[in-house]
Amino acid sequence: MKALLFALLLGLCPLAQASPLSEAIHAESRPGADKARDIYRHPQQTLTFFDVQPDMTVVEVWPGASGWYTAILAPLLRQQGTLYAAQFPADSDIPFYRRSLKQFREKLQARPALYDQVRISALYPPAHTRIAPAGSADRVLTFRNVHNWAKAGNTDAVFASFYRALKPGGILGVVEHRAPPGRSLQWQIDNGYMTEAYVIDAARRAGFELLAKSDINANPKDDTDHPAGVWTLPPTLRLKDQNRDHYLAIGESDRMTLKFIKPD
Repeated sequence: MKALLFALLLGLCPLAQASPLSEAIHAESRPGADKARDIYRHPQQTLTFFDVQPDMTVVEVWPGASGWYTAILAPLLRQQGTLYAAQFPADSDIPFYRRSLKQFREKLQARPALYDQVRISALYPPAHTRIAPAGSADRVLTFRNVHNWAKAGNTDAVFASFYRALKPGGILGVVEHRAPPGRSLQWQIDNGYMTEAYVIDAARRAGFELLAKSDINANPKDDTDHPAGVWTLPPTLRLKDQNRDHYLAIGESDRMTLKFIKPD
């Protein structure tokens, strides 16, 4: 009996069930190319840090064409929760945005058993800021997007949309490429890395309070000094074969992981 209990505690016994989050991350339906990025993106630790539960209403902001986190969140939330994908707007004048939205829709349509409950909204101020009904979301999550809003000059409007969507006591989770402290805003925009101070200040202006920081997604190998900015590193590898092995050895970018709360 003691041996059985010990095995259960260690997770070595088949009677010890995996968590719903772990099941979603390790599901056979999840693309192998996505799983290969887990060593850099740490979805188990990241979504645990943001305390995402299967019965919650979650907004994933700008999942892009591939929906890397969508492939985890959609099955996790499908039965008991709700997932909003705050995508690029269909009426955007930016071809890349329209193309990404089309590819994302095709991804969802190809696997209805996984994605049929995903609700697509749109985010791009000033015309599109309703990412979910006001006060309805338990979590708003954004992964590696803040630099895009800084470049567009609409960071404050975007964070305000997060605040409106969340319930009082709801959590905003932010993962972003991390710049060394003191870098100018123009350097950040040009290189795709943002300082923690920039993100924290933007969240506070919207009304959020910082709850916690984590180094879950830190990468000490990344010194952030690259000829094509963060896009020098995988998965983009903008320089193609130039010093490719060097950049692959660094891996994906050094990233901040920040958790904010909308006060009650």
